[in-house]
Amino acid sequence: MTNRLTASSAFYRYFPFAIFMCFIGFDEFICFLANQGFFKLELTTLYYLYPVKAMTVVFFLFLFRSHYYELKLKDFSNIPITLASCGVGLLVFALWIKMDWTFGAAGVPHGFNPELLPRRNVQIAMTLIRIAGAVLIVPLMEELFWRSFLIRYIIDKKFYTVPLGTFTWASFLFTIILFGLEHNFILAGIMAGIFYNLLLYKTRSLAQCVLAHAVTNLALAIFVVSTGKWQFW
Repeated sequence: MTNRLTASSAFYRYFPFAIFMCFIGFDEFICFLANQGFFKLELTTLYYLYPVKAMTVVFFLFLFRSHYYELKLKDFSNIPITLASCGVGLLVFALWIKMDWTFGAAGVPHGFNPELLPRRNVQIAMTLIRIAGAVLIVPLMEELFWRSFLIRYIIDKKFYTVPLGTFTWASFLFTIILFGLEHNFILAGIMAGIFYNLLLYKTRSLAQCVLAHAVTNLALAIFVVSTGKWQFW
């Protein structure tokens, strides 16, 4: 399979993630300017940026879909492994909401609170979009970047020559730390990165990692919507 892969294969795995992070950076920049008094910004104004961000990432993932050779749906045919992956996802969720956020948290975020939006139909629509993004888009985008591309790129710049699930201490530690820094709750992100990495090493399946990540995010979405603890969003 590697004979038809080139260095440009990296682009297809990091670009959707980079686009997503650029949207987040733009969001943070606008908030910074508003906090500096350059203009007035309602808390919910940037909520409407999320559908644009999600659909942009979906567009590129769909456009590049033929390049994601490592995503194999047949991996799910191993039912015990698939159930174990779901279990890992639920375990990460359980730890995420139970950990002590007062240590290692990069501030307590306001989160995405759809109840602040003006009309009920808008609240429902934005909540469904947020759930779809968290469950269907983010796990695929992030796993392609973190556990398909970066974890192998750290081992060898010709990452496509490195078998999926190859372990080195450097790639393991760098990815879990960076994965933690990507999230508001840094320690929780590191914890999740550890479990998803271990799942990759055990199964050598990116599809199983995507599944575990999606289960975590689905469980978290259900928890957030049912409890109103929007800081987790």
